[in-house]
Amino acid sequence: MKISDRVLYEDNHLIAINKLPGELVQGDETGDRTLVDDVKEYLKEKYGKPGNVFLGIPHRLDRPTSGIVVYAKTDKALSRMTALFRTSAVKKTYWAIVDKKPQRNEATLVHYIVRNAASNKSVASAIERKGSKVAKLSYRLIASSDNYYLLEIDLHTGRHHQIRAQLAAIGLHIKGDLKYGAARSNPDGGICLHARRVTFIHPVKKTEVDITADPPHDALWDYFLQKAGE
Repeated sequence: MKISDRVLYEDNHLIAINKLPGELVQGDETGDRTLVDDVKEYLKEKYGKPGNVFLGIPHRLDRPTSGIVVYAKTDKALSRMTALFRTSAVKKTYWAIVDKKPQRNEATLVHYIVRNAASNKSVASAIERKGSKVAKLSYRLIASSDNYYLLEIDLHTGRHHQIRAQLAAIGLHIKGDLKYGAARSNPDGGICLHARRVTFIHPVKKTEVDITADPPHDALWDYFLQKAGE
């Protein structure tokens, strides 16, 4: 799908893209092409810009995750958006398809997360440990199918692999997420975790920005998108 078809929001300062599972938000040790590369190319062509195009990265999404990524088109917007994400001034809502029904249809989870850099994995526990950071999210069950359940999740903190680790800690596994206990992978190599909505005050215009992204097209996501809208 072309970048132009995945632009969710754009002005002189910011551009938001609906990221596909498997896309890199920024370069890593793999050397694979990144979403930054594609968005820069889109901007260069759209505006006929010669030379390099500036594109700043104020936040991240894990490679297997889909959904909203906000990039900054100016230095000013980058520094201000980075501060907004760092101070939790951006309200972030995710959708996750999990393999079991949670014990409660809605709840707030508080754990202590320890990140293992060597395995690129985080472990969430109810007990505070040395080097751990508090992690908090709220979820509610919004739809179900014969085998899977759709959770809507509001993040209150922004820890490494937070949603994946906290759900695993209560026995729920995101579809396709082998690293955190799912039974099998997804055909596209992604996981069914989607950055559904972000809301924030524009760092330059000072107006509210509210962005929503539909999940990737496949039979299960399409089913849940329809059920959630009923």
